[in-house]
Amino acid sequence: MQSSWGKNIVYSLFGESHGTTIGITIHHLPAGIRLNLEAIQNELNRRRPGGSTYTTARQEKDQFEIVSGYFKGYTTGAPLTAMTRNTDQRSRDYAEIRFKMRPSHADYAANVKYKGYNDYRGGGHFSGRLTAPIVFAGAIAKQLLEKKGIKIAAHITQIGNVRGKRTFCLPHDGNQSLHSIHHDPQGRNFAQVARSEDALDAIKTKAFPVLDASLVEKMKHEIEKAKAEGDSVGGGIEVIALDVPAGIGEPFFNSVESTLAHLFYSIPAVKAVAFGSGFGIASMRGSEANDELYYDAGKVKNYTNHNGGVTGGITNAMSVIARLHFKPTPSIGKDQRMVDIESKENIVDHIEGRHDPCIIPRAVPVVEAMMAIGLLELYMDYRWSERWCADGS
Repeated sequence: MQSSWGKNIVYSLFGESHGTTIGITIHHLPAGIRLNLEAIQNELNRRRPGGSTYTTARQEKDQFEIVSGYFKGYTTGAPLTAMTRNTDQRSRDYAEIRFKMRPSHADYAANVKYKGYNDYRGGGHFSGRLTAPIVFAGAIAKQLLEKKGIKIAAHITQIGNVRGKRTFCLPHDGNQSLHSIHHDPQGRNFAQVARSEDALDAIKTKAFPVLDASLVEKMKHEIEKAKAEGDSVGGGIEVIALDVPAGIGEPFFNSVESTLAHLFYSIPAVKAVAFGSGFGIASMRGSEANDELYYDAGKVKNYTNHNGGVTGGITNAMSVIARLHFKPTPSIGKDQRMVDIESKENIVDHIEGRHDPCIIPRAVPVVEAMMAIGLLELYMDYRWSERWCADGS
């Protein structure tokens, strides 16, 4: 089972949902980097369940422990391994499902691929539980990118049938516009909100990071209604990277979009990814979709950003913007048709256990983490020799 990714920095996930630990090993981190451990824990706290109506009842503190590659406050250059202990497993909920292949889960595909030896409890290695170490790695990637002035943020655009207002927006700052983008009540697009330090800090502390606060109660009601009916809902998240320099990425097979999409689709439940104006650009004419250029204080900028900050597979100094759409959580309390591969019978059954009626609020830091991991890899291809350490070496 291969769960590794990367070239300049290599990430290797390990663990299962109901195993003793989950974690990640990060290879090739430069030596001498001082990490903000509190900031890393804050990112994990954003992802972990809060014990509310809107998340799973499973309670995991998600406190990480770095067991190698970090000494006296700095990275050593050796592989950095971090572990998080699972403390609230309830494996008995899965005692009778070994041979029951649940719809829209990885059960059947994994059973075939691994000849029945895969850990099926809580989804095993396929579980969203494994996004915790991804957030850990992404928090480190964020800290490295921030040294280069690149910041990343995400917000919820949709939960079930509740979605933010979308309008055609001409640029307010001459640089950060996006066709059909979500706005807050003040008419600002997400790029403008993200450029405000106060707004960016505020949105990251929200349980429901939504630009339009009037939608929060509607979104909560959408989740509550699905949960009361033993069901679940999906949704959407928009993520942005600010101040990415032009020239990052390669054409075709190593483009910015193909690299980031690879990582975004690695997040469990992601079923659609779009950059810039995304699906909407197909209905535009070229005269509308083209991002026209102009000089501003000697710098080349675009009036609009329909291409999401990427042209020819390469960043063009506009904000890199993507939207991800997630399917509803497949673990629901309703009776569903499935198969028993031991008796080879068609059956109708329901799933026991503690499950999120909606994963969207907890997925926001995961999306940010994947954006950071991907951009860091691309940035290192672009400027590998740049200095990262605290002492400038």
